[in-house]
Amino acid sequence: MSGRLLHVVVVALSVVACGTDPAPRAAVPQVVTPAVPVEQGFKVVVLGDSITAGLGLPVDQAFPAVAEATLKGEGLELSIQNAGVSGDTSTAGASRVDWLLKQRPDVLVVELGGNDMLRGQPVDVTRARLLEIVTAGQSAGATVVLLGITAPGSMGPAHKTAFDALYGEVSAESGATLVPDFLGPLMDRPELIQGDGLHPTAEGQKLLASRLVSALRPLVPKR
Repeated sequence: MSGRLLHVVVVALSVVACGTDPAPRAAVPQVVTPAVPVEQGFKVVVLGDSITAGLGLPVDQAFPAVAEATLKGEGLELSIQNAGVSGDTSTAGASRVDWLLKQRPDVLVVELGGNDMLRGQPVDVTRARLLEIVTAGQSAGATVVLLGITAPGSMGPAHKTAFDALYGEVSAESGATLVPDFLGPLMDRPELIQGDGLHPTAEGQKLLASRLVSALRPLVPKR
């Protein structure tokens, strides 16, 4: 997050077990249903906070859904799951990432850290939690896309410098794909922010979706 948008945000927020009958009765035929392989398809999971969740909007107007519709419109086959939870920090995301990874996504997108900054969490803690999330995704076989944000100048020069650098540091250490300053298109554009002064409008979400589309397009296999 950056610019006037982030300044407003800072001010406003503080098995089924089966058995067999050892002596089946001849009069009762036994039907065995063969296991059917499930085709997963190309799956993307977006782990994030209220920006990802599309707070204040129908879920189909949040940037994950808009990105999915855009890529499908280009003939690419994929699904994008919105796993955004309002208020989530990097620590909260780290606590639920393993559950999300049970779905075996091909790509894990991470949009977290803004609430850490607003709540004054130490930068080192945010860095460690994001690296934990990225490493978990990669260990599960997913390509990880990290959506970076920037701090406003009102956070103080030392904190801003450290915070702004952490996404690049996590990307460099882990090899995750970085989308820097993800919320940059919303900077100083109040018409793209809802009446709460915090969250993107549908048009703002479309701009964010376009950034995600650019990151995902080369990762989705052509059919």
